[in-house]
Amino acid sequence: MPRSAPPRRPARVLSRALATASVALGMVLTALPSSTAADAPVPEQPAVRASALAAGSPPPGDFFSTVAVDPAASVGAPAAGDNKNHGDLWPNCWADDDSVYTAYGDGVGFGDVYSDIGVAKVSGMPGGLTGTQLSTDVGQIWSEGHNRKPTGMACVNGDLYLAVQDLATDFNDAPAATIAKSTDKGRTWTWDRSRPMFGGGVFTTVMFLDYGKNYANAPDDYVYAYGLDHNWRDSFDDSVPDPVDLYLARVHKNSVMDENAWQYASGTDASGNPVWSADIARRQPVLHDDRHVYQDVFTPGRARNMTVLGQGGVVYNKPLNRYVYTSWTEYTFELYESPTPWGPWKHFATKDFGGYPWTHTKHGGYATTIPSKYISADGRSMWLQSNVCPCGGGYPNGDHWAYTFSLRKLSLEPRRDTVPGNAADPNRNLAREPGTVPVQRATHFGKDAYYADGNRDQSEDDWNDERKTESWWGYTWPRQYMMNRVTYTTGDMFADGGWFAADLRVQVRRDNRWVDVSGQRVGPDYPYGSSAGPHRTYTFSFDPTAGDGVRIVGRPGGDRTFTSIAELEVHYGDAGGLMLGGSPTDVTGDGKDDIVTFTRGSGAEVYAAPSDGTAFTGGGKWSDHFAPAGETPLTGDFNGDDKDDAITFTQGSTADVYVAPSTGTSFATGEKWSDHFAPGGEVPAVGDFDGDGTDDIVTFTQGDTAGVYVSLSDGTSFPTGGKWHDHFAPRGEFPAVGDVNGDKKDDIITFTKGTEAAVYVALSDGTSFGPARKVLTGFSPGAELPRVGDFDGDGLDDIASFTADAAAEVRVALSDGEGFVAKGVWHEAFSGPGAFPYVGDFDEDGRDDVVSFDHTPGADVHVALSTGTAFGASRKWNDFFGLPGETSL
Repeated sequence: MPRSAPPRRPARVLSRALATASVALGMVLTALPSSTAADAPVPEQPAVRASALAAGSPPPGDFFSTVAVDPAASVGAPAAGDNKNHGDLWPNCWADDDSVYTAYGDGVGFGDVYSDIGVAKVSGMPGGLTGTQLSTDVGQIWSEGHNRKPTGMACVNGDLYLAVQDLATDFNDAPAATIAKSTDKGRTWTWDRSRPMFGGGVFTTVMFLDYGKNYANAPDDYVYAYGLDHNWRDSFDDSVPDPVDLYLARVHKNSVMDENAWQYASGTDASGNPVWSADIARRQPVLHDDRHVYQDVFTPGRARNMTVLGQGGVVYNKPLNRYVYTSWTEYTFELYESPTPWGPWKHFATKDFGGYPWTHTKHGGYATTIPSKYISADGRSMWLQSNVCPCGGGYPNGDHWAYTFSLRKLSLEPRRDTVPGNAADPNRNLAREPGTVPVQRATHFGKDAYYADGNRDQSEDDWNDERKTESWWGYTWPRQYMMNRVTYTTGDMFADGGWFAADLRVQVRRDNRWVDVSGQRVGPDYPYGSSAGPHRTYTFSFDPTAGDGVRIVGRPGGDRTFTSIAELEVHYGDAGGLMLGGSPTDVTGDGKDDIVTFTRGSGAEVYAAPSDGTAFTGGGKWSDHFAPAGETPLTGDFNGDDKDDAITFTQGSTADVYVAPSTGTSFATGEKWSDHFAPGGEVPAVGDFDGDGTDDIVTFTQGDTAGVYVSLSDGTSFPTGGKWHDHFAPRGEFPAVGDVNGDKKDDIITFTKGTEAAVYVALSDGTSFGPARKVLTGFSPGAELPRVGDFDGDGLDDIASFTADAAAEVRVALSDGEGFVAKGVWHEAFSGPGAFPYVGDFDEDGRDDVVSFDHTPGADVHVALSTGTAFGASRKWNDFFGLPGETSL
């Protein structure tokens, strides 16, 4: 029973073209090679371009596959949690004597006397760190109502350089900064006492690039420093502009104290190399990010609507040959990566710690840096320093747990090309695979390990004091896996939240993008309210797909907009998703099957693209609203006019059936043809079961009874259905429809999956289905996708199975009227992981062909025509049809 694929959509093509142009423009602006322009100051010239990102935000980073940030600081110098007012900020560098030198603000350091600034030495490695007090006489205050604060430190040629800024006592303004130098490892310091090196709020948060021990990893003789204007983070009272641009400067290592020797990155030349200017007014940002986070919070007086660039640090991770900038906001860490100091910078992770109050086991922090000394030999493990002040709401007054040189583990796994290698195994929970990293919008208690530990009685939630529109829970991996089922167990329910309110769906990560799965089914139905209940389990099955991440995502519910979770399991097992074995898709009535896609979601548009025998062309929107999310759409000729119509089964408790007849150029308004058919999670299908030339509907109840019900079409409706079989295709099997004996009446077929992988058939006599007969074994095992069609053109429907994995084989068994024979491989590379295969006679030769929808943002459609003994070469018939999450036939 042939089925076709949908055509190109002009409107969407335009959107894609615009998006592609935007991406291309972004790449032109940010793709900077690692070489630099001449070391000498470059003459100012009109050819200089504005640097990296002039507006908007950087693209998402794709260098790392997994990012694991501990929920709290666990070690310090001295130990985190000794509750002493050691201080905050702690910019640092690794010196030639193997010590880490660092500076703090507003504390006693490792001594007993409080100061607004101090310098210290940290010896040892995490787990055995010791601190030594050095000095407090460094820098001076240039502006009334301000204090001294350290922002950056560099260890070069055995000397120390420390950037000291004036920071307002309300932390909302940084108008001046200078550089101090120590030649005796931090005990004494010199600086220009007549004037600050940087003034007017320009480049006044200076962060030296950390190039390892004694600056040994620097590629040249320059010291590099990044700077922010006006303030060290978002200015909460907006008294000065918020920092949204990160600037870069360099100075020869022998001239750091000479402000006239500093050069500023000022764009790129025609070859894409950075241009350096001695004029600070000509600087251009190497990173621009104007995102605002936590725009709406519930608790009055809390920080909100914050920009994301702040005083952190940039470190060169030599083993990975990557630059990492660690920034932060009041509630989040913001992480960026780049192949060079000047970009292109990409944002690769946000770690959200949620709103206040925090605990010792879950907290974020400010002034985020990664000391280069603590980077592992392979570059994948490091320690991140940050602080929590017992003055801003994170901790109560007097709690100095993380108000010291406090460290937490950060693990980064570089992305590599992989192919999924996991075979179908319904008992293998991919959430417990090595290298799995939980991901979520936020955690209330920092217990993200809860939802992969097998205990469905525990609970975590993502309350974060924010009025948010999206929540998610999931995993990322350092490799790809096949999957087709996610099992979600809710956590605790509360009066003000704990459930999803709308649009709950599964997404997988492919090519560093989160995309909706296709063929999603949920059992039992998720109720979108508190009635979802505490510690209840919902199973999401979907078409087999591949990815290196998976998550459930939707709109959070309750007055405080949060969701809860106890467990999230991921499997690649037997049959799942929408079980669509095949149905005719000749929507134009010209004898050639076409392609149709249902966008689902709230828009629920339907697009079709007719076949011209060599491609799917001339497509467009055929319906403005039909078959929204949660319904099961199909196609068939229900009124006998030789044009296939659209049909949708609402399922659930309503169990209505709507038909939208084809006019040959569109689908008419949908009309209810049945008010109770295929309720709950039953599996509906389409076929002409009485041989009268009009398609009817069938539903497989599965479950314990496994009954089969049919409702015949009278051309305008489906009258009351009746049971046509007492037990066929129980749960776990994949039912389908086809005329296997050539009597013009469609029969029913089931693929048992499992270890036997048997195929059973029950023939139609026009009023019921006969006894089930086993006709084949060892066909379409596990998570393979079975389809039904007449592939050799003899008038008998055959069966095909798509492995839908990295092997991407297509196997066919031909019908001889009594069973299926001549089992063999008809294609060795068609419809691989993540793609959705279907069947249809697209060239009108009487033989059904195969079609594959990539279901990627690129949305390509490929066809392999049948020769009667094999499927020919795969060819692209459409370059934009069937997006992720759509149902494409």
